[in-house]
Amino acid sequence: MEPVKVIPCLDMMNGRIVKGVHFQNMVDAGDPAECIARYCEEGADEIWMLDIKASEEGRRTNLEMIRRAAALCTVPLCIGGGIKNLDDVDAVMEAGARKVGIGSAALTNDEVIRRASYKYGPGAVTALVDVFRNAAGEYEVMGAGQKPSGKLLAPWIRQLADWGAGEILLTTMQDGAKTGYDLEATRIAAEASPLPIIASGGAGELVHFADAVKRAGARGVLAASVFHSGKFSIAQVKQYLEGEGIPVL
Repeated sequence: MEPVKVIPCLDMMNGRIVKGVHFQNMVDAGDPAECIARYCEEGADEIWMLDIKASEEGRRTNLEMIRRAAALCTVPLCIGGGIKNLDDVDAVMEAGARKVGIGSAALTNDEVIRRASYKYGPGAVTALVDVFRNAAGEYEVMGAGQKPSGKLLAPWIRQLADWGAGEILLTTMQDGAKTGYDLEATRIAAEASPLPIIASGGAGELVHFADAVKRAGARGVLAASVFHSGKFSIAQVKQYLEGEGIPVL
């Protein structure tokens, strides 16, 4: 088994970290500078910063926010939200990102991941995939504003791999619920292609991190609330995973 990444995520609105449940009812969750410094010290393998309203509002990710974060961050800084084309990718990378996350744009522009991957390499390009279970009981991909796209999870993962994405950050409607990752969705994604799957949405107990790896095939575990609140440190999660026989970086 390859080492598993442990990743904190900062969902950003108006310069502050926010957190909700099922993508709704966002509340303030802290200062990004304080959290970045703490997570770097605790041993985060990378830090994701998502401008969660950028795509919905049709604007570019806040570049000044990225510059400030990059100046503080001693681990790879990964940025998502509002990245629509290669110009946006260039701007985010020039501002200090080491990796970009492309989500809604890929649903309407089949060139954005291809071009970013060609220019920066697959290792710098993560496909952001948000899913929900539709009326037919199938996992369907959501676009900006949690709008259904009509695209089903497994074939969409295979398409993203063909375009040159280096990994998948999979977020489900478990987000913020602290009831555990959606293991079925994670397993479907992991079995759809060889791309590493980063599980996101729902971590609330230490066992949830191990379950995502052992039972669903995740190659990375991302969380927000449990780290922001101090319920667990990144070091604690890594120690727990190692105790479960799961190698970490």
